[in-house]
Amino acid sequence: MSPWRLEVFDELGSTADECAARARAGAAAGLAILALRQTAGRGSRGRRWQAPVGNLNLSVLLRPTRPSPEAGLFALAAGLAVAEALARYLAPPTCLKWPNDVLIGGAKIAGILIDAAANGARLDWLAVGIGLNLRHAPDIDGRRTTALADHGVDVSPRDMAAAILDNLAHWQEAPGAAICAAWLARAHPVGTSLSVQSGGRLREGRFAGLSERGELLLSGAERIETISTGEVLLGHA
Repeated sequence: MSPWRLEVFDELGSTADECAARARAGAAAGLAILALRQTAGRGSRGRRWQAPVGNLNLSVLLRPTRPSPEAGLFALAAGLAVAEALARYLAPPTCLKWPNDVLIGGAKIAGILIDAAANGARLDWLAVGIGLNLRHAPDIDGRRTTALADHGVDVSPRDMAAAILDNLAHWQEAPGAAICAAWLARAHPVGTSLSVQSGGRLREGRFAGLSERGELLLSGAERIETISTGEVLLGHA
């Protein structure tokens, strides 16, 4: 029996906003919201997420019994779910880029957005938003983008949502160590040069892996820094 209750809308402003509103109203875990057209999508760090018709706009409500600092693990889990779903249809391997991007050949094909609320020291609810370029690759300043259609693959949003949800059902329950290990197996290699824009600073170094909470470990000249949020540029250190 599927743990998900999928609701499909012809149009929404934002699946992430709808999912968060339902969470605050007391909706149970397992709600999945798919919009065939999204008019006010949100990306990371306050950016607008472009969502042309034909692409995937999906948000999922979880109520995990984990400490609040482990919320970042769910961005990694969602990345794994997307990468495994893409592998059903696509020969070129995907690459996961911390904390929330899925790449093909260095070009972004998907992004993940996490909204969360705490109840004391633990998570109350967590909404995982997934935007995936199926038919169109929107322009993003300073970034290369791609879509499944660019690789000769035609998949409907409903079919891709089903594939992602199948995988996410497993990863949402996995221990943090298992999530991190599987994510690292699909990510840029340890030792990759990175620049990380975080907290108003540009930090440069080499990728040193992940903490047990899914934070990025950045090896600099004198020490290893633990970074919980930021934007990564590969090969810029």
